[in-house]
Amino acid sequence: MRGVFVDANESLAVIFERLHKAGDPEVRINRNPDIKPEDYPKILDGAEIAIVDHTALPTEIAKQCKGLKHVVFLGTGARSYMNPEELAELGISVHLIKGYGDTAVAECAIALMWEAARGLAKMDRGNRAGNWLRDDGMQLTGKTLGLIGFGGIAAEVARIALGSGMRVIAWNRSPKKFPKVEFVEYEELLTDSDVISIHLLLNDETRGMVSRACFEAMKVGAILVNTARGAIVDEEAMIDALKSGQLRHAGLDVFNTEPLPADHPLTKLPNVTLSAHSAFRTPEASENLMSAAWVHCRRIAK
Repeated sequence: MRGVFVDANESLAVIFERLHKAGDPEVRINRNPDIKPEDYPKILDGAEIAIVDHTALPTEIAKQCKGLKHVVFLGTGARSYMNPEELAELGISVHLIKGYGDTAVAECAIALMWEAARGLAKMDRGNRAGNWLRDDGMQLTGKTLGLIGFGGIAAEVARIALGSGMRVIAWNRSPKKFPKVEFVEYEELLTDSDVISIHLLLNDETRGMVSRACFEAMKVGAILVNTARGAIVDEEAMIDALKSGQLRHAGLDVFNTEPLPADHPLTKLPNVTLSAHSAFRTPEASENLMSAAWVHCRRIAK
């Protein structure tokens, strides 16, 4: 059984090669992270396993990939890049990797929260332009952090936030328990939180879940952090809330369109901090990710 890592950047390729063991299935590494969906059939060349980092795999393209039986997606958000149900109808199984970057993503969410509270990026930009900008920040000790969704990443966020003296509340679709975290109804989370951080998978139920009505229900001057998926939030409503001051600040690692276009409305707003879908990118998380990818490949080969 053959596999291809179809869109490897150099850092992931080096780790993946280093973790190879004797007896592992043959996996070729395509060291080009910028492939197009239409390149899949040629790159795979009949291989049964495709390891995919970030390149969309439309169902019509998958039909052209003769021999493809398994997609090992490097993360949990495969639905942003492919339709697992449609692929299953073609006999292609999609395998996800969970938990590899929980701490990395949580630390990024916390960093975006603190930046949003203190406006450090805005002051940095001002100083570089010769403007001495000084604003009152939000002191987060004693404030309420609301977590929408409560999986491994949210649990790490809660651990860090509780250690910094914040009150943490959370909403989750299924019952959960976590020390010192109070689980509340969704509406209560919206109205009680000073900071809201999103930790949901994107699916038909969660798409647009943070709606215009949700922004209207939030505290005036609340902070929003999103390290999950851009489409969970009504982007237009969020922009309106930022312009009106309903939202104090948004710290965003994910967007509806990625890469974010240079002329996107979010790039024009002073009360937004933008990062490039990089919350999961640490050496430790990459090591976990490549190790888990090999586990999938070995299991499939057996």
